[in-house]
Amino acid sequence: MNLQDYIRDIPDFPRPGILFKDITPLLINPKASKFALKSLVELTEHLNIDKVVGIESRGFFFGTLLADRLGAGFVPVRKPNKLPFDKLSQEFQLEYGTDRLEIHKDAISKGDRVLVHDDVLATGGTAEAVCKLVESLGGEIVQCNFLIELTFLKGREVFSDYNTESLIKY
Repeated sequence: MNLQDYIRDIPDFPRPGILFKDITPLLINPKASKFALKSLVELTEHLNIDKVVGIESRGFFFGTLLADRLGAGFVPVRKPNKLPFDKLSQEFQLEYGTDRLEIHKDAISKGDRVLVHDDVLATGGTAEAVCKLVESLGGEIVQCNFLIELTFLKGREVFSDYNTESLIKY
């Protein structure tokens, strides 16, 4: 199955000049979403994952399913002021400014083997920030995986020390 057939291009979203990769057609097609999940599991099932960290918000779609299939816990990483308990935060650079992500301080234990998952790898700033959060809590990043990788933005280079996989490359 060619998963690219289920990705819709939205020009000039969220701002002019950006070609947004919309995964909604994949999510609403049961065969495509099942195939994508199976493929993501195959990338990770041999890694003995303790926790899957999903990045807000589209990283939650497959992140929770991956955690279930891998017998791992799921950890949401969210934008500021969305988590209710004691949290750790990490600022990161965007093309147009800065942003911040947060994780609960008790979500990762020292030595946990962690899979970081998101829908798209673009410039790498978001994933790098999440890796820093996980490591500051004592977790070991065993893989970062993505449904889509925008290779022309070279995000993989930002965190080249990590095992990084993606299903669809543009």
